[in-house]
Amino acid sequence: MNILLVDDHEIVRRGLKQLLAEEFPRAQFGEAARVPQARELLAVQAWDLVLLDVSLPGGSGLELIPEARRLRPAPAVLVLSHYPEEAFAVRAFRLGAAGYLTKASVADEMFAAVKKVLAGGRYVSAALAEQLVAALGQPFAQEPHETLSLRELEVLRLVATGQTIKEIAAGLALSEKTVATYRARIAEKLALRTNVDLARYAMQHRLVE
Repeated sequence: MNILLVDDHEIVRRGLKQLLAEEFPRAQFGEAARVPQARELLAVQAWDLVLLDVSLPGGSGLELIPEARRLRPAPAVLVLSHYPEEAFAVRAFRLGAAGYLTKASVADEMFAAVKKVLAGGRYVSAALAEQLVAALGQPFAQEPHETLSLRELEVLRLVATGQTIKEIAAGLALSEKTVATYRARIAEKLALRTNVDLARYAMQHRLVE
């Protein structure tokens, strides 16, 4: 079994590798800290499982989900993030993820999720399942940020962390003009004007730490 670990923190990758190796002794591992590096590994080797974080240098981990799902054979994608489920889980599932866990999860829950998605199923935590069931009885009301594209969402998160247009452009390998256009679209969709307003919105909706 080939498992690709995508997380920008080496200590997290090491911890995951150690835990998973104990539970799945025959597993082979690959590691990536950035989106471009993960893309390269996805292109050159077949993977059974991709375990990835949402927040990564060079882009959002969410971008990798549809790319991984287009591969043949397509790996199961399990998102493991410090962001709460209500912030990104539904979007991750819509993109093709097989499961979503927070980093507050215990090891046994992660093992159960891995086994389920490798068997072709989907893993939803009990907490998220309750939220989804409760939402069925409520009128549909989409949050403004749910209308953002993946790239717009990533730019919003970077703006909220205090990065300048120039810094965001360098990190995402985009032109400053392109980033400024994304920022303008975000402001229009969220009906907000200043970077302070955008940062406050992102924090209120738990899109950033």
